[in-house]
Amino acid sequence: MREDYSGYSVPDIVRMFGERFKDYRLRANLTQKEVAEAAGLSVLTIHRFENGTAKNISLSTFLLLLKSVGSINDLNDLMPEQPESPYLYKENHQKAQRVRHKRL
Repeated sequence: MREDYSGYSVPDIVRMFGERFKDYRLRANLTQKEVAEAAGLSVLTIHRFENGTAKNISLSTFLLLLKSVGSINDLNDLMPEQPESPYLYKENHQKAQRVRHKRL
């Protein structure tokens, strides 16, 4: 069963992913220093992320961290590509590029 994260704040989600990242790092048999060097980040950044004191991290930092522990290919699990949807096509069979709502 999938976790429902909609009720969590962004800092709560960052904290949960930090805890989960620590498990990934340990399973990869890497120290915080080794991850920091591989990702080009400070050890303090890794430490704060893992212990939950980092309230926010950038997407690029998160991607660097995933790369450093060999989990970058797990992005497909995080945000899988969606199948084609007939709702994305207009009457003229062109694919919609944006959503516009009609004014009332």
